[in-house]
Amino acid sequence: MGRKNKRGSSSGEPLQDELYIENLKKVRLSEGVEDNADRLHKMMAECSDFVIREFQMENGVKTLIFYVDGMSNTELVDRVIGSLMIRKGDRTELDEVLNRTLPVSQISESDNFGDCMQRVLSGDVGLIVDGSGRALIMGLRGAEHRSVTEPETESTVRGPREGFTELLRTNTTLLRRKIKSPRLKMKPLIVGKETNTDIVVSYIDGLADPELVKEVVRRIEAIDMDGVLESGYLEEMIQDHGYSPFPQIMYTERPDTASGALLEGRVVILTDGTPFALIVPVTIWSFLQANEDYYERFQISSFLRSVRSLFMFIALTTPALYIAVTTFHQEMLPTTLLLSVAAAREAIPFPAVVEALIMELSFEALREAGVRLPKAVGQAVSILGALVVGQAAVEAGIVSAPLVIVVSITGIASFAIPKFNAAISVRLLRFPLMLLAAVFGLYGIVIGGMIIIGHLARLRSFGVPYLAPVSPLTFSDMKDTFIRVPWWMMKRRPMSLDVRNFNRLGKANESDSRNIGIMGKEPEMTNEDQAPHHGKAKEGEPDRK
Repeated sequence: MGRKNKRGSSSGEPLQDELYIENLKKVRLSEGVEDNADRLHKMMAECSDFVIREFQMENGVKTLIFYVDGMSNTELVDRVIGSLMIRKGDRTELDEVLNRTLPVSQISESDNFGDCMQRVLSGDVGLIVDGSGRALIMGLRGAEHRSVTEPETESTVRGPREGFTELLRTNTTLLRRKIKSPRLKMKPLIVGKETNTDIVVSYIDGLADPELVKEVVRRIEAIDMDGVLESGYLEEMIQDHGYSPFPQIMYTERPDTASGALLEGRVVILTDGTPFALIVPVTIWSFLQANEDYYERFQISSFLRSVRSLFMFIALTTPALYIAVTTFHQEMLPTTLLLSVAAAREAIPFPAVVEALIMELSFEALREAGVRLPKAVGQAVSILGALVVGQAAVEAGIVSAPLVIVVSITGIASFAIPKFNAAISVRLLRFPLMLLAAVFGLYGIVIGGMIIIGHLARLRSFGVPYLAPVSPLTFSDMKDTFIRVPWWMMKRRPMSLDVRNFNRLGKANESDSRNIGIMGKEPEMTNEDQAPHHGKAKEGEPDRK
């Protein structure tokens, strides 16, 4: 056995730090097949799934092919090997093999181990011909993956039934099927020193703000960590306010939702290995909108959005209002209702705040148990647990019947919020409001509400105000916030996004192509502004042609 060095590897073998892809990019391929094969054997020692096959072409030239078993299409690999073994002719240059022999459509070249291993460990196949000093990377991926199915987390009554999968190329294809335009760009990135996770930043060129795209790419490239296993890693690393309970990045499993965001000038981030795509930038109102709001008629969509906004307020404040009224402000209740509540609470040994905390925590525990249990029994446990525990707690005199009703209404209201991460934020903030109500009554709820509104007002999502278009107020964007006006009235894209073209409906005219600004006031046009624009925009002014 060779002498051990300071890092624990035998002399003559690559150090562990050298096996990072970034470091391997500095290691050039050798012109000899044997040297390359030896280094591959050392790098991939004790890797039973890594295949290294040495063979000779018809003219006796040594050739090396290497791939990961299970991630590459073995039948196509065998076909490539067979075509090389029966190759005729004396010319063995790599270009000759590439142009006249290989039956593969996707081929690229590399002269270092880093690029080779990065592609091969993703499912491609590497080919090295003796004397070339370069490798051909063939796109022969064939790993098993989940088929396209309907998303379980974003079910819909009307709309497409397909959802993203864990395979990145499938997800980009689903987006491309929705937006058949050469302006739809897919910028590839790689994150994670160990996982080397493929990331795709998707946007519509000429529509999305170039500075926004640069900022998204900059934040992703600045991530320096061992691995990225899910898009949630990226979400926490690139969001503006990490300590805020409110999500500043929206995720979705639906290609139609992602496509709609792209058409508004937003940026979509796809991560290999997860069906959840990230959308930036967003506002708080984005989390109250469902994808089928744009498929149903505007009357239905407007009503449902109003109901969701009301339920969000109910989910946040109802337990706190119950505590404040029963503890400090009994005079606010009608006499009949007050007597009924007092009679129900007569035998309860706990104050209202303790009673509410017990029921709220029990409800959260039942909800979490229902999610974690197998699907066949999860729903039954949630429903039966809520009924049995609630009824038993009332009969035992631990909690009052009115509080059970309040907690039930609050839970139903939180489930009406379309996005899970937004509903979780509301449920988290419910507990501080309950404590404030127990100490200060309605004044505590007002103080808590002011703190929440002030916090929301200072939040930004990639530079976009979190409360836009309410704060700052833009009347034109209110058409698609609390309500949804008919499609023929939504001529402009959101003004809060600095997109390159604000028109999305009908023929563009001069007034439609401008940001009408705060409070719906259009800026005055000078003679120069009234003249038609041709060619490149002035410096410092976005080109909105």
